[in-house]
Amino acid sequence: MTGHDALQQLLADPRVGKGVEHWSLYREGRLPEGWPLLTFVTVPGMTTSDGAEHRRLRALSAQALTPRRIAELAPAVERRVAELLDGLAAAEDPAAGVDLRSRFAYPLPMHVIGRLLGLTPEQQDRLHELSDVVVSSSAAPGAGAAAARGIGALLAGVAAAKRAAPADDLTSALIAAREDQDRLGEPELIGILLQLVVAGHETTLNLICNAVHALLTHPEQLRLVRDGAVPWSAVVEETLRWNSPVGQFPMRYALEDIDLGGGVVIRAGDGMLASYAAAGRDPEHWADPDRFDLTRSPVRHLSLGHGPHFCIGSALARLEAETALRELFARFPGLRLAEGADPRPIPSFVSNGISSLHVRLG
Repeated sequence: MTGHDALQQLLADPRVGKGVEHWSLYREGRLPEGWPLLTFVTVPGMTTSDGAEHRRLRALSAQALTPRRIAELAPAVERRVAELLDGLAAAEDPAAGVDLRSRFAYPLPMHVIGRLLGLTPEQQDRLHELSDVVVSSSAAPGAGAAAARGIGALLAGVAAAKRAAPADDLTSALIAAREDQDRLGEPELIGILLQLVVAGHETTLNLICNAVHALLTHPEQLRLVRDGAVPWSAVVEETLRWNSPVGQFPMRYALEDIDLGGGVVIRAGDGMLASYAAAGRDPEHWADPDRFDLTRSPVRHLSLGHGPHFCIGSALARLEAETALRELFARFPGLRLAEGADPRPIPSFVSNGISSLHVRLG
């Protein structure tokens, strides 16, 4: 699903489901052993459920991701950004510069999601290592499933600790969440925590790196935002369209034959990939789609989803990215790419980002 209009239609189409039992390849046992993305389609939670079950899980989760809780995080995000910026200059190498990905773009969202879930710094680092394997489409057979089991075991330990001693964090809130006397079961809780960890830091990490790289390679656009001609929110939205932090997201399934017209029919049981990166560059929808242009208005992209599965953490991701970009360029107005910087793509079918971003602070 690469075209913007078709993707938008299918993301909200009631004939499209997310439960893996609808996928003929899975149902008939025809997936290759050790398929690296199996975790994405089998982990219990919001991203693999439909209808009433999805609404139930989302309603329970939304009680822990309230606008109030996110608004209360804003000062903590600003403090963490300031701390990381303080450390950048000390970390800069006279020859190679400093890797903005590892020193700034990663620790910010990992700290925020860790703070939300009540994780220790050691747990945060371990979860990042494991989630890198989960989103990789080049990992060895079985490595993704093993990493997911590692995440599940770690999060099960966190959940047990929070049950014994509840705290003011999202994990404790999810454990306590009720909807008409209904509560999350243990597999559902661990599945949602896993999804929050992966989606809560991998995507924001990519968004920040992609935005910084776009601005540094498009100086005329950087001048617009520096001069106040466009807000920093425009940088976030145009980056989401132009270089989506999620490339393809597996999977959705046709619950019945879907005729898209023009002789295109998606058969019942077929699997579908939501290609957010391609939809953002669809020439049938966007004028001059390959141009990074902060003056586009309005930028109604699909990179945070559409329909019932719209990203539940979208407000938090926007808050983190906008704060990070604004403060980074204010602190280092001479920021530029380091000589010889080679921002290679991450070897992932899902995560759309770069493996490093070496800069000189100026």
